[in-house]
Amino acid sequence: MIILGIICLILGFIFSIPILWTIGIVLVVIGIILAILGATGRAVGGRAHYY
Repeated sequence: MIILGIICLILGFIFSIPILWTIGIVLVVIGIILAILGATGRAVGGRAHYY
């Protein structure tokens, strides 16, 4: 999810598409939150790992 967000950020920046930039920021933030929750051992959505 973090990688997909970074790809959206890069594409949004290169092609000047604001919606891709926004989606990229949201995906990166959600990916970081899920990674932190998974690293602390908390189950996310009933799973130990969100991927």
